Amino acid sequence: MRFGPAGNAERFYAEGFKASVQAPEWLAAQGLTAYEYSFGRGVSLSDDTAADICAQAERWGISVSVHAPYYINLANPDPEKREASFRYILDSARKAVALGGQRVVVHVGAAMKMERSEALTNCRAGLIEAYRRLDDIGLEQTILCPETMGKYSQIGDLRETLDFCLLDERMLPCIDFAHLHALGGGSLNTQADFAAVLDTIESVLGLERARKMHMHFSTIEYTVAGEKRHHTFAEEKYGPRFENLAPLLYTRGYDGTVICESKGTQADDAMAMRRIWQAQA
Repeated sequence: MRFGPAGNAERFYAEGFKASVQAPEWLAAQGLTAYEYSFGRGVSLSDDTAADICAQAERWGISVSVHAPYYINLANPDPEKREASFRYILDSARKAVALGGQRVVVHVGAAMKMERSEALTNCRAGLIEAYRRLDDIGLEQTILCPETMGKYSQIGDLRETLDFCLLDERMLPCIDFAHLHALGGGSLNTQADFAAVLDTIESVLGLERARKMHMHFSTIEYTVAGEKRHHTFAEEKYGPRFENLAPLLYTRGYDGTVICESKGTQADDAMAMRRIWQAQA
């Protein structure tokens, strides 16, 4: 298993580091082995900087993934908006390669005022088209990771996300356990709760594919509408808790990537997850 943060933690900057090119060495010093670079607000990283980060990631043994822009909505039938979504996906995939990675986490879309069935049809067609375009430009190695979402208005509950992954064997789900917890109104509280999620993933995708999946983990605050905001492991009143998931991942032989999205303490909480994982041995 690889563990790491989404973006740079507050402590990274507090210790005097200023640029993401310094992140791989810093992460390696913490015992972490993964890093997710976010293009949430747009793909603006220069090729030169990407190459520098890639070189450092290779030197320090850090696996890099990227998060595509939040603006993507493959449910939207508007031709201009769909073209923009495809552009965001392709640009993210190009930068993933430049960073030395393959995994591109994607928020697939939102239903807006459509029937959910129509939105799902549009999303499925959009993911198929995205891969056609990736293949056309030589980026067939890209692993799109549709993410489970935390709000009812968004496309991507657990079953929807797994069904997307059946469209192309290259896709792996990004299972965000905080989002699942929020969407279920606080549903992940015991090992049995997590086991039910893993059982579903394995029944749809098969054990070998499930083992390699991408994961996001943090604690979360939620309302009746779903996700409200991410929190830190130190805020013990919030769930879910990695202690209930780690034994299952270990005994089932999972070897994917766990990215921590805690607010500000994502590196420290990723380190905590690594320690919990190592304690299973």
